[in-house]
Parts: sequence; structure tokens; C-alpha cells
Amino acid sequence: MAADDVPVGGKAEWLTDRLRQAIADGRLVVGSRLPPTRVLAAELRVSRGVVTEAYRRLAEDGEVAGRRRGGTVVVATPFAAAAPLTAAPAAGGRRRLSAGERTDGIGGTDETSETGEGETGETRGAREAHGCRPAGLFVDDPGPEVFDALRAAPAAVDLIPGRPDLTTFPRAAWLRAERAVLAELSAEHLGYGDPRGAPPLRRAVADWLARVRGVRVGPDEVLIVAGTAQALTLLHPVLRADGVDAVAVEDPGSLGARQHLANGGLATPPVPVDREGVRVDALRATGARAVLLTPAHQFPTGVVTGGERRRELLEWARDGGLILEDDYDAEHRYDRPPVPALRALLADRVCYLGSVSKLLAPALRIGWLVAPARYRAALVDAKRFNDLGNAVLPQLVLARLMDSGELERHLRLLRGRHRRRRDAMIAALAEHLPGARVHGAAAGLHLTVTYASDVSDTEFAAAALAHGVKCQPLSWHRQSPGRPGLVLGYAATPPGVIADGVALLGRTLRALG
Repeated sequence: MAADDVPVGGKAEWLTDRLRQAIADGRLVVGSRLPPTRVLAAELRVSRGVVTEAYRRLAEDGEVAGRRRGGTVVVATPFAAAAPLTAAPAAGGRRRLSAGERTDGIGGTDETSETGEGETGETRGAREAHGCRPAGLFVDDPGPEVFDALRAAPAAVDLIPGRPDLTTFPRAAWLRAERAVLAELSAEHLGYGDPRGAPPLRRAVADWLARVRGVRVGPDEVLIVAGTAQALTLLHPVLRADGVDAVAVEDPGSLGARQHLANGGLATPPVPVDREGVRVDALRATGARAVLLTPAHQFPTGVVTGGERRRELLEWARDGGLILEDDYDAEHRYDRPPVPALRALLADRVCYLGSVSKLLAPALRIGWLVAPARYRAALVDAKRFNDLGNAVLPQLVLARLMDSGELERHLRLLRGRHRRRRDAMIAALAEHLPGARVHGAAAGLHLTVTYASDVSDTEFAAAALAHGVKCQPLSWHRQSPGRPGLVLGYAATPPGVIADGVALLGRTLRALG
């Protein structure tokens, strides 16, 4: 159908569909640059507003991104593209197609063809080429390698929790900040840095925590680390030297965090979580002197620790307990401002852990640890002997982003984008898994869904992966038996893809049942 044949008012949708199909079938590969809106409008004999609206819709779904002087660039394939995400641009750089190539003879829909029991041919072929057997991933007691294996497993829809929308990484702002830092950086700053972290970043983090999390600390109290994972690793010997041999953990609670603690020789007794947060009576019963908590948005249930429960926790800590507060995604609160961190209420009994992994990108490997005074010297020594300190240049760039307000602007962008994707997932779950219960919708980057069925969540997750959808079974994060469920990330996935993925989940569970 040509543009002249499209009904009035439907041209933006028509063009969006044609461009999306061109991306899906490989005529527009990742890295391709779309024509300027004025040029494409002239070629198609439509208004410039039609083209602008089509680009806006593709950008909203995460398939293209504006790059200022670089124009509008394809950054991801839609659901129909499934596995072939590695197509390279033609020799000589990015390929730019004419409007005729994109619109003439483009037919079909965004639906993937199905083969066998519903698995797409592309997904099956990619999985077989990688030698991946999805069912083998989902064992009852997975090892630490399971997260790498699941990330590497090909799938049409990726709903693994824990990733922000990486297509929104502020590349232009980062480049500007990096150029400014390099222009001002003296030669001596290119030598070995302070193992505690670059002073400008420690000052910026202290200011950020005061503004965003209500935590008031001085720069000398901040230790810059390579993410929360390293913070836990540095704490292992420090806690053991203080006579701590067990760190209680939430149940359900993060499998990865539990594995990090166990790798340091620390026992991880489980403490049940209810609607108000971790149960303090059960925590006392473990006899553990320390506990790892995610009170602002419990992982994976999404519970926000209630006021009375917070008071009980602080009373437990005053009696000699130590709280390791993992504030992993507290900034992403959608219904009201985030609750204050526990560190703000009882500084000498709380180790506070944070990072930019859920705010900017996990690849940066930048986080912070704010510990009680009695642990600081030992933690600095542990950091020094571990790696001599984080790379200085990224620290200085991040400090500039924080000081300039760019990071808060980015956070506001993410909140709106993530909220729309959360809403898309909730709507799709209501339609395709109507009997399931949704947990943790008020904040974060994921939802947990529990369901009533004899089908185990590991079997469900394995079958979902075989049909092209990646997610995590809730039982991975349990130490005690409980209702089956899935942990579904939504932040990194466009709304349309989320809807397709949840529809596949619904069909998969019905087929298993």
C-alpha cells in the first residue's frame, strides 16, 4: 500500500509499521541511520509530522534513538527479529536505505512465525547454534555460573530482571563530561589514585545521597567500589575479623547476593519476608549478628519495609546487630518519593551499599559503600589490596554528571519510561495470566508474579525459554518452599515486546497445565 492509499489519520501508524518491519527483516540493521524527517517526508509525499510521529513511536518502543548530529539510528530489533541481532552494517559504515527500499512491497505483521510447539525458527536455530539446552539452566540449586548462562541464552524476548533501559544511556552527556574532565586533568591525576576513590566523586556521592536518599555523610565516609558485588566481597574478611560468621538473608531474597556471601565463607540463614518486610522475630531466632536487607524495594517480592517493621529492625540493630543495606534500585519509585534509607536513621549500625548499575549501566562497575566508623580503615585496606582503587577517569566523569544535574535529569527520564513499561507488563499479565498475582509494582525494574498451579516455576521458566522468553524462576531466590512464580524484568524491554512476551508466557503455562 502506498502512502496515498492510506486513510487520513492513519499515515503515522502505516509508516511506523513499515519501518518496524524493515528493521525486523534485516533491511534496516542495527546501526543503520534513518533519513532526516524532512527528506523522508518529501520522498513519501507526506507531512513532516507523519514522519516525526513514526520516529517517536519507534523510539518509545526502544527500536531507534536520536543521536543529535548522528540523526536517528536503529538501536534494537522488534519482537519479529527474534534471534538475528548480530547483523552487521554494510562495508564502509552504517547503511542508509532510501524510502523506496523501506516502503515498497513491505508486507506482513510483527508476529513471528511459529514452528514445532510454538518456538520460533530463529530462536530454535540460534539456541542450537549456541549449544544451549534451556531446561538445563533451571535446576533447583543453581551455581553462580547460571546468571552468565541465562544472559547468553538466545531468546526473542528478554525479561531477565535487574537491567535498566540501556538504550537511554546518556552518551552525549557522558562524552561532554569526559571531554571536560580530560581538558582539565593534570598529568599527576593519571597516576595511581586514592584507593578510597577520587575525591570529586566521593564528594558528589555524599551530595547525591543527601538529596536523593536522605543519607548525610561526609566524603571521607564514602568508599568507591566496583559495584555492590565488590562491596560484599570486601566485607567478607572485615566481618569475619569482627566475629561475624553468618549474615542472615531475606527469604525469598537475591540468589546472587547469597552466593557472594557464601563465597566469602559466611553462612546465610534465611529469614521470611511478609507484607511488611523481613520478620524481625525470625531474624532474632537465627542468632545471626548481621543481616543483608533490601528495605526500600525488597528483591524479589517488591515489598517496601513498613514503618513499624523499620522500628523493629532498628531496635534489633541497637541491641548489637549490623544491617547491610543494599539500596539497589530505591530511586525508581513511581507512586511517591522513595522511603528514606535505614542508614539515615542509625548510622553506626548500618553498612550502606549503592551503585549506578540500575541508574546508568552495570558495565560502569561503579558503586559506593558507607560503613560505620569502626570498619572503615579495614575496608580501605581490603580495597587497596584488592585492586588499588577504581579507574579514576570514569569516576571523574560520573562526578561531573552528578554535580551538573545530568544524572538527576536522566533519572527523571528513566522513571517515566520505566513506568510506561511497568504499566504495559501489568496490563499484559491481567490479559494473559489472569489468575496470577502481581507483586512489587510500586517501584523498581521488575515484577514478581506468583500463580496457582502444579507446574513448578523452574519447569515454567525452561518451557518459556524454549519458546523464546527469558526470565527467572522465583524458586531460585528461595531457601524455603513457597508458591511458584516468575521474576520478570520490564525496564529494558519496549512495551510491545513486553506484551508479546507475556502472551507467550500465558500460552506456555496453559500448555504445561
